[in-house]
Amino acid sequence: MTVNWEGVYPAVTTKFTTDDALDFDAIALNFQAQIDAGVHALILGGSLGEASTLDDDEKFELLRFSLDFIKGQIPIVLNITEGATRRAVSYVKKAEQMGVDGFMALPPMRYKSDDRETIHFFKAIADATSKPIMIYNNPVDYKIEVTIPMFEQLLKEHQNIEAVKDSTRDVTNVTRLRNAFGDRLKIMGGVDTLTMESLVMGADGLVAGLVCAFPRETVVLYHLVKQGRIAEAVSLYRWFLPLLELDIHPKLVQYIKLAEQYTGIGTEQVRAPRLPLVGKERETVVAIIEKGLKSRPILPNI
Repeated sequence: MTVNWEGVYPAVTTKFTTDDALDFDAIALNFQAQIDAGVHALILGGSLGEASTLDDDEKFELLRFSLDFIKGQIPIVLNITEGATRRAVSYVKKAEQMGVDGFMALPPMRYKSDDRETIHFFKAIADATSKPIMIYNNPVDYKIEVTIPMFEQLLKEHQNIEAVKDSTRDVTNVTRLRNAFGDRLKIMGGVDTLTMESLVMGADGLVAGLVCAFPRETVVLYHLVKQGRIAEAVSLYRWFLPLLELDIHPKLVQYIKLAEQYTGIGTEQVRAPRLPLVGKERETVVAIIEKGLKSRPILPNI
């Protein structure tokens, strides 16, 4: 299925049972909620998907289940989070054979590669697959920035590098990228608290986190901005922002999974070393979620 890098792409959480196995019932429940809300693709095995805690067999088991469940309704994009280039290459080759529709690629993990090394890493991935690739640019969390000169080299040599998830937390970068590359590089906003700002400035879509718990609100917000219904979008965004701020915390996985549990489309089960929230921290997050649910707006038609 064609990935066009437009619309709402949930970076879905990975659901676990109480005995730490993949919870396919909970995964299916959330997938169906995302499809019913009108999302445009699903991204598996990202940071929010606890990729660092999944072994290779689980990653491919998750991909196989997702492809079977979705059945081509929307594209499936698989995240690449590897420390070794050869592992990343092997990973994308197997996933392409299984039928994945595209990839989101992070820079090398656990090693702060320089510009030349980072370019080589992404080139090796692009050479290994015919599928479209979105580069995840997150210098805040991963300490490696993919600069415009680096993108110039990558885009010139690899047509299947098509998009960027921009998580620089600098909304002016949307304009900077558009000025540099026009429509050659699709831009996906990658920070929940800059959702509206990124879209207004011309981002093609969103890679979102709180969409996992609030899919319909996220999809409606996207369409309102794209339709130019800015006053309605601002009203919805102001309600949404306290919840979206749960995405920019080191414990975003626990926060968002707790929100999924409260909205009835997930569980708060995480995999160690992460642990479910307790005490004052839990009370604070629950208060934010409950306040949002109590004031949940009636959504306009889109």
